[in-house]
Amino acid sequence: MKFFHKDSFDVKTKGFNDIIDVTGEVISILKKSQINNGALNVFVVGSTVGVTTIEYEEGALSDFKEAFDRVAPMDAFYAHNQRWGDGNGFSHIRAAILGPSLSVPFSKNLIELGTWQQIVLVDFDNRPRNREVIVSIHG
Repeated sequence: MKFFHKDSFDVKTKGFNDIIDVTGEVISILKKSQINNGALNVFVVGSTVGVTTIEYEEGALSDFKEAFDRVAPMDAFYAHNQRWGDGNGFSHIRAAILGPSLSVPFSKNLIELGTWQQIVLVDFDNRPRNREVIVSIHG
């Protein structure tokens, strides 16, 4: 009997608070694992990107983006920008607040998300990126 499965997929992003629903890809990996009960971890590689759950609806997404604009404005002073000159200090702060991983339980090979709850990747960087998402499944 199998108790661990790991897989990954890539996501092309636009940056600047680009929010991408990755629920389908995560469910596909869970089904492929053939593990019936346990928890899965979704981890996104990078220091300017995060992952969470949200209702993937235009109003909620707009509110989410505006909240991050208030918490870590793009035009604020960031020492990171002074050192590296890449202008993405805000994106590092936003990603650190959101976090790079999410744990979700599953049973009978079905993910246990709420009716309106989707897993989303949020790319805060100031340019398009290709992001790797790693899914680890523990049963």
